[in-house]
Amino acid sequence: MSNRLSGAWIGGLSALAVALVAAVVAVSAAAPDATPGSVVLAPHGAPPLIYAGPGDRAQLNGLWRFKRDLSDTGLDKGYANGSFSGDLVRVPYVPGATRISGRRGILTFRGTIGWYRTKIEVPSDGVYAIRFESVNHKARVYVDGNLIRTHTGEYLPFEAQTFLKAGERHTLVVRADWRGPTAMKRDGWHRLWFNFGGINRSVTIRRVAASELLYPVLRTKLDGNAAQVSVNVHLRNRSDPRAITVKGTLSNGDRHVDLAFAPEPVAKNGTEVVQATARIDDPALWSPTSPTLWDLELEVPGESSYRARVGLREVRVDGPRLLLNGKPIRLRGASIHEDVFGKGDGLGPADEDRLVSELKAIDANATRTQHPLDEGLLERLDAAGIMVWQGVGPTDAPGNWTSVGARRLETAKERVRTTFRQDQLHPSIITWNLANEVAGKGHPGGEVPYLVSMAAELKRVDPSRPVALDIWGAHPPHEESQIYQNIDMIGWTNYIGWYESTHASAASLRRQIRSRLAKIRHVFPEKVIVVTEFGAEANGRNVTTAPGGYAFQSHLLDLHLTTYASIPNLAGALVWNLRDFAVAPTFYGGSIKSQVPNIKLVRGINQKGLFDLRYKAKPAVQVVSGRFAAQAASEGG
Repeated sequence: MSNRLSGAWIGGLSALAVALVAAVVAVSAAAPDATPGSVVLAPHGAPPLIYAGPGDRAQLNGLWRFKRDLSDTGLDKGYANGSFSGDLVRVPYVPGATRISGRRGILTFRGTIGWYRTKIEVPSDGVYAIRFESVNHKARVYVDGNLIRTHTGEYLPFEAQTFLKAGERHTLVVRADWRGPTAMKRDGWHRLWFNFGGINRSVTIRRVAASELLYPVLRTKLDGNAAQVSVNVHLRNRSDPRAITVKGTLSNGDRHVDLAFAPEPVAKNGTEVVQATARIDDPALWSPTSPTLWDLELEVPGESSYRARVGLREVRVDGPRLLLNGKPIRLRGASIHEDVFGKGDGLGPADEDRLVSELKAIDANATRTQHPLDEGLLERLDAAGIMVWQGVGPTDAPGNWTSVGARRLETAKERVRTTFRQDQLHPSIITWNLANEVAGKGHPGGEVPYLVSMAAELKRVDPSRPVALDIWGAHPPHEESQIYQNIDMIGWTNYIGWYESTHASAASLRRQIRSRLAKIRHVFPEKVIVVTEFGAEANGRNVTTAPGGYAFQSHLLDLHLTTYASIPNLAGALVWNLRDFAVAPTFYGGSIKSQVPNIKLVRGINQKGLFDLRYKAKPAVQVVSGRFAAQAASEGG
């Protein structure tokens, strides 16, 4: 790999950031891998894969050593010190991501322990923050043999801070333990996808300065032809008590708007939230048809900085209507999972680009996800103008709730807060969805207080977005109840024509869909309703016109979409799913097997995708894209 760095990228960084990247690159160049048992290859320094974040970051997504620890003896053998050989890999790296079905898939799904190691060299003495965007499921982080951080959970960023000396090659080791998905479920960490393990998102390092700028929040409120913009940011002081002034700008082309923050006294090791507001006349607003992004730059001069690309837009609800920038909008698209064959959920930039291109291929303006997306993918969705129905918190099976008890309940709430802090700046995220397929009035095991309190909290800390809740189509509520009091948007899961009434006529299916939606509208006359899940599995193993066949999938999706288009006050429909994805290897279609006993499915794969695992478009892509294109044309985009 070349050690040359982009001049344009370096031009936007401080001298310390350039020195840090250069030091990491120098370590890589000076440490060729002589034998499989050599100490390690250090990472190649590179620009961060994620644009937004604190300044002075360097990427650690280069070469690492990886070793499985099937017998859980690594701690006894001194692996924490880095004394292990292994395969050369690049993180994100998910081991065994090709073994997802059959007997091998069952073994892979059960999980194991994996050790990762690399070397770091820094340009100056100081405290450094090593940031992990995600590790599944339990992580232990060591530097030079010393445990500096533990973390539990997936798709949740965390940092490990430690003092590093210049002129030394420090050993960074990560132990990832993703054993026992059944035990994870009992502890409130249920998943509806495959148990991919390890370091499955990017890793960065930065010098911790005398001050830090963290968790910016941007809100936009339209006022005639102007936008009232406010920016909050957490200001942390690591030095003696003092008054600190934050400077900020919003830029779009030749337009530059200063953000004036008042000086704020901050105690040593204290944190204060500072705010700036600005009025922008004739703002360039973000929308699916014009996804304009502004550069947000924040800094404490000479100490710390933060950057992001943001969109100015206003999302709100008006009774049953969803409004974007004051105009009604309907969602059209498909849900996504971060799952790439051979990589699992350890996606790289090209994989994220492909997901966005597949959404554009069906003329989508929106997508839905059951787990927090990678920041790099969200940045691509921002730029593409694709709105996101973002799932946060626990993701349980329909009607279930596993975060039982005070400890699990608090963990569930903290998962929501972590995602909010991470993702609030993204204009593509138009709603926070708090739970997956809630049944009736909610599960009695603690789901109700979670939904009531977190919906209220999100509306308080982020009034720029409505709060959503997905309901289980087979067990919908028959009346409003406590859990819906702070909910603005209802997502309806509808498998009429697949799991139920599989062999019914087209006319019967249309009547059932209209009748069911009318009942939901009666329960929620003043809430936004979106169909957030519908579809059918399809592969080449079945007769094309029979359930499980390509033509059956195409016809059912066409029937649903044309029916939805005729229903007033329905704010959109999102197909399940954009692409086939891996689930538990024991999954074999669910209740469709009782409806169609001779159906031929692939065990361990959810094949409701419009594209298959290898990205090949199914015939339904043409049908869906045609319907969505017609909808876009009728709505002017």
